[in-house]
Amino acid sequence: MQAIVFDAFGGPEVLVSREVERPCARPHDLLVANASIGVNRADISHRKGAYGRAHFGDSDIMGLEIAGTVVELGSQVRGYAVGDRVMGIVGGGAYAEFSRIDHRMAMRVPPGLALADAGAVAEVFVTAHEALFHLARLQTGETVLIHAAAGGVGSAAVQLAHAAGARVFATAGGDKRHAVHGFGADEVIDYRTEDFQNVVDQKTDGKGVDVVIDFIGAPYLERNVRSLAVGGRMVVVGLLGGTQGAALPLDALLYRHLQIFGTVMKSRSPEVKQAMTQRFAQRWLEALAAGAIRPVIDSTFALADAADAHRRMESGESVGKILLIPATAAH
Repeated sequence: MQAIVFDAFGGPEVLVSREVERPCARPHDLLVANASIGVNRADISHRKGAYGRAHFGDSDIMGLEIAGTVVELGSQVRGYAVGDRVMGIVGGGAYAEFSRIDHRMAMRVPPGLALADAGAVAEVFVTAHEALFHLARLQTGETVLIHAAAGGVGSAAVQLAHAAGARVFATAGGDKRHAVHGFGADEVIDYRTEDFQNVVDQKTDGKGVDVVIDFIGAPYLERNVRSLAVGGRMVVVGLLGGTQGAALPLDALLYRHLQIFGTVMKSRSPEVKQAMTQRFAQRWLEALAAGAIRPVIDSTFALADAADAHRRMESGESVGKILLIPATAAH
């Protein structure tokens, strides 16, 4: 089968297409013929060497997210059949024509959702649900500030928060304002020209927001904490701005009774990932089927052009997910 591999860490140019052996289904696996493959920031980190020559449970081939058709079942799989349309998160091995996925991590693709589009669902929506509802316990009528709202997880978080009846503040570049409003944001803040702490303070009459979902890290830490209302919760999902120079205002943390969480999916145990996937599926698959939430797709690239997909992600110009399409799925 065709897969994307790299012999040395580096820029997008290190990614090459190569014939490799097709994986076999282990007892709990589905073997899936991929229709689409989600590109994630973790893939960029992997390519640059952040994880070393890591094996994430399923493969040492890059990639964490697939959608496709089941072609083979492991001996202990229950509830699935050859021909089923599935989507989900894998422990590596996504950048290929075939991938194996533990059936407990898989979700059925709802009727009405194109199989190619389903490759843009699992990683971002499961992560967004975990941050908003499992950790931050966002409730109907509360307010939430979501950073990087034009990105994959950010756009999913805006949709879920809006669908749950929250008031949504979102930060994004001004050129992406219209798109982010379209995801369900009530207030879009241009991070280039506006101070989000000031806007939140003005728009909430000084009360602050109940929840902050942050992808930036150190540069936003102090303002994030000071943007939280009494009893507020912040979840750190990414560190796009780095870790150095962060100032934690302990006075606000203490006297406002705040809580700060961190979450990352890649390094979690299979059991935790399964639980995260199941929590999302139980609450939101019907909404996905009905179109109340939807995958946001920026662009698609042939699997062989994975380097160009990485360049697109690193450009900072994308809105939503970038997908890879295997040649076998394009016909």
